[in-house]
Amino acid sequence: MYAPARHYTQRIKAKATELGFDFCGVAKADFLEEEAPLLETWLKQGRHGQMHYMANHFDKRLDPRLLVDDAKSVVTVLLNYYPEQTLPEGEEDYKLSKYTYGTDYHFVIKDKLKALLDFIREEIGEVGGRAFVDSAPVMDKAWAKRAGLGWVGKHTNLINRDIGSFFFIGELILDLELEPDGPITDYCGTCTRCIDACPTDAITDPYVVDGSKCISYFTIELKEAIPESVRGTFENWIFGCDICQDVCPWNRFARPHKTPAFTPHPDLAGMKKSDWEEITADVFQTLFRRSAVKRTKLAGLKRNVAFSKPT
Repeated sequence: MYAPARHYTQRIKAKATELGFDFCGVAKADFLEEEAPLLETWLKQGRHGQMHYMANHFDKRLDPRLLVDDAKSVVTVLLNYYPEQTLPEGEEDYKLSKYTYGTDYHFVIKDKLKALLDFIREEIGEVGGRAFVDSAPVMDKAWAKRAGLGWVGKHTNLINRDIGSFFFIGELILDLELEPDGPITDYCGTCTRCIDACPTDAITDPYVVDGSKCISYFTIELKEAIPESVRGTFENWIFGCDICQDVCPWNRFARPHKTPAFTPHPDLAGMKKSDWEEITADVFQTLFRRSAVKRTKLAGLKRNVAFSKPT
């Protein structure tokens, strides 16, 4: 690797840290050969349910050069969102996935990535590139894995040895040649805690999740009535689900994030079961004004609460 590429890579990683990202890695912008047959099989088996967008732009998902002309590098960043204190998660509490506690991560990470891209252009010159945060056909976990930021666990989440799996992933795809990092070993071993703990049996095999069986799918992606066949299996999760991550031994290394925007609204911790069951449009707007929970809208959240409510 020639010297400028190494220097640029070091500068970009240093700036990523300065912007608050926990980890930054680089991969060569090549076709994702290993993932191609797996994605095709997953889609053919209908494991994306009604997430029809997953079947769109198949080629672009696998080749970053179709997203950015003459792409040479994929810079991947991780941003921890593990809270200092979780919201109540007892048997009588309705539960929200931890990633929803504060401001929608799309806003937070996109701003940081734009700042990183601006820095690259100021430091290096005319660099073509785009920022991606879970809103375009980019296989985040595959690029993070290639960049050496972790391995994809049996629950199909990326696991980092230092902080576990409670983090967001974002990318810059650039037409700039950088020094790539290498992938790391899979450290799941013989552990099957995530598979054993999933109440809807969504993890059908190690490293395979049937998205159409996941609690997160039912409570976020599915827009119609939740099937009666899964009633009583949600364990009070009303938006998303953290079960497979909560039981993962690697998350004993999770540490509180340092991003103020991810701090939950102060009233969230005090929400009791009856408050959720009687939630109004005003309360919903106050609690989730800039939260990812807005995706499901008030009607969707009320549907989820009603479905989780014991009969």
